[in-house]
Amino acid sequence: MSTDTTATTLPSPAPPPPEGARPGKAGSTLEARAVSAWFGTHKVLERVDLTMAANRVTALIGPSGCGKSTFLRILNRMHELVPSAQLAGEVRLDGHDIYDPARRPIDTRRRVGMVFQKPNPFPTMSIYDNVVSGLKLTGRRGADKDGIVQSALTRAGLWSEVRNRLRQPGGALSGGQQQRLCIARSLAVDPDVLLMDEPCSALDPTSTRRIEDTIAELRAEVTIVIVTHNMQQAQRVSDHCAFFLASEGTPGHIVEAGPTADVFGAPRDPRTADYVAGRFG
Repeated sequence: MSTDTTATTLPSPAPPPPEGARPGKAGSTLEARAVSAWFGTHKVLERVDLTMAANRVTALIGPSGCGKSTFLRILNRMHELVPSAQLAGEVRLDGHDIYDPARRPIDTRRRVGMVFQKPNPFPTMSIYDNVVSGLKLTGRRGADKDGIVQSALTRAGLWSEVRNRLRQPGGALSGGQQQRLCIARSLAVDPDVLLMDEPCSALDPTSTRRIEDTIAELRAEVTIVIVTHNMQQAQRVSDHCAFFLASEGTPGHIVEAGPTADVFGAPRDPRTADYVAGRFG
C-alpha cells in the first residue's frame, strides 16, 4: 500500500481519563493515510488522510453518498468483505498497518468494534448470550462471562434496566435498549476503538440522549469514530470533526478536519460553513 506524509493530524494529546475509567485501559490512535476506495470501477474515496486520536470522539460529517460509511468500514476491514471492493493507502492502528498480510482480519475487528445504524441484536438469543456472543470468536472461551456481561452492560448504560431479565430475548428490548445492547456486545471483547455508523438515526430523542451519554463515558477508555448527519449531535459528542464531500465526477474526500469547535465556529472552507449552517446537504 502507498504512504503519504501529508496526513491531517488532529493536534493536542488526549486528556487524562476522567474519574470512573477502568484502570490501565486506554484507546488507540487510528491513522488513515492516502486512503482511496473503489467498488468495481467506481471510485468512492480519494486519498483520505485523517488521524483519529486516542480517547477522543471523532465525528465524520457530510451529505449522503460522500463515502463516510465506506471509510468507517475500511477502518476495521469490513470493506474487503464486498467482492468488488478495492483499496489503496494505509490504515494504521497504533502505528501498525491493519492491512498487513500477516495480520488476521479477525484480530483487527476485535480491536476495532462496530455499531451499525440499525440495532442488530440476535433477536431470539438472550440478552446475556448476545453480550458474550463474540467471546468465542476472539478466543476468550474461559473468560468470566458473568463479570464480562455485567461490565459491558454497565459501560453501555443498560445494566440497571436489564439486570433482572438477562435470560429474556434481546429482541424484546426497545429500539434504544437494543442499540445499547449492541454497544455492550462490542465492548465485551474489550476493543480499543469503537466505530459507530449513525447509531441514533432510528431512535427517539430520549434514547438518543442515552446513547450520547454513553459515548461521553466511553471515551475515557476507547477511541470513538462516529458517522452522523445530525449537526447538533456532532457538536455535542465529538472532540474533532472531519467534513466529507463528493460531487458528480469527484469521489468523496475530506474538505476540512479539525477540532469540532473550529469546524463549526470558524470553518476555513466556505463549503464547510455552508454545510454546518444547513445551507445544503
